Amino acid sequence: MINVRDLLRIGTRQVFRHRNRYYGGILAIALGTCGFIVVMTMGRDIKMNINRDLDLLGGATMVKVTFRRDMPSCVKSFFKQDTVDAISRLPGVNIVSLSAMKNLYASTFLREKEFGFVLVGVDDAFWTASSFTPKSGRFFSIEDVTERRKVCVLGSVLANRIFGNLPALGQSILIDCDYYEIIGFLEGTGVGDMNQFAFLPITTAVDRIDCMTPKNKLYVRCRTWDDVESVASLIPGTVRQFQSDNGLQVDVARAQLKYIKKIAWWIQLFVFVSISATLCLGATGIWYGMMTAVRSRTREIGLKKAMGATNHDIMAQFLTESLCLSIGSTVIGTGLGWLIMNIIGALIHSSPVHGLFIASVMTSITISVILGVAAGYYPSAQAARLEVISAVRFE
Repeated sequence: MINVRDLLRIGTRQVFRHRNRYYGGILAIALGTCGFIVVMTMGRDIKMNINRDLDLLGGATMVKVTFRRDMPSCVKSFFKQDTVDAISRLPGVNIVSLSAMKNLYASTFLREKEFGFVLVGVDDAFWTASSFTPKSGRFFSIEDVTERRKVCVLGSVLANRIFGNLPALGQSILIDCDYYEIIGFLEGTGVGDMNQFAFLPITTAVDRIDCMTPKNKLYVRCRTWDDVESVASLIPGTVRQFQSDNGLQVDVARAQLKYIKKIAWWIQLFVFVSISATLCLGATGIWYGMMTAVRSRTREIGLKKAMGATNHDIMAQFLTESLCLSIGSTVIGTGLGWLIMNIIGALIHSSPVHGLFIASVMTSITISVILGVAAGYYPSAQAARLEVISAVRFE
């Protein structure tokens, strides 16, 4: 009976000695393991990163919460800060932004011409919640909001309509009889009609602009598309804990959400099928290599049996070689997966979750053991069943 230490030593030596015949299987299992670890560990972070830009597909991860403007004035409501804070703490919520809109068109004068436009008051979180980036200049900071600064951001279409080819950044614009400094411009694929809006810090707008509605609209950005329905269902109950929910309306882009989930499901299925196919290809490569090894070492097997090796010893030796191949490939794939995870993390500004990584590695090792046994069992059984005399005489 060969002890485990000798089996590992002999198996490892045989793998290195005949490594050329195993390159394909090692590469396939290493790549499959790498893909599995990266998908399992970084999948949620990658999904969150994709979700930040889903306004291009209809704002599928955005939940819009409003108090209807058609309610009687005696029951019109606005969101209290406690309500906003509670909603921001709901599971699955990424960021919450509060806004208000002027009921009537705002106006400005330039070169003796009057220009009307939609005026919106927003907080510093609005830009991140909506996945907006400035065309030039900057957006409001938290200091602009808390200090009620007289600054504004213009949609690029509105800025062009008012100023034409004249430089506008840093200029002051008259909005409803008060001057505001232009600090940035808004433009982008997902901006839509907001290219024609003007934006003020919500605190400044509520304090200084006549006919500005109270803080009656929330933009709730969910972490992923899987969180949207649960967040939307929790919002009414959360609002009721702090204030009346008369006129509350929760809007979700369900058509877009359903479509995106369907696409995501097919993509995930394709990824996992590809990984599974790669691992199976690697197992097939190991099986073929082990069958070749049994054939090329037939005389060696006969001599070992003639010297007293049992069928169990021969089978254990070849199974150990198969396991060394599969586990060694998994170790290579784990190292490659760790490297790719860190590269992806740097690109999307995220850190791998070590708990998920360790769980993925343990799962990969378990899969590699199963593949190694499955791929090596038949060749090992063939080797163990060889007759001594026939094996020794084999050419």
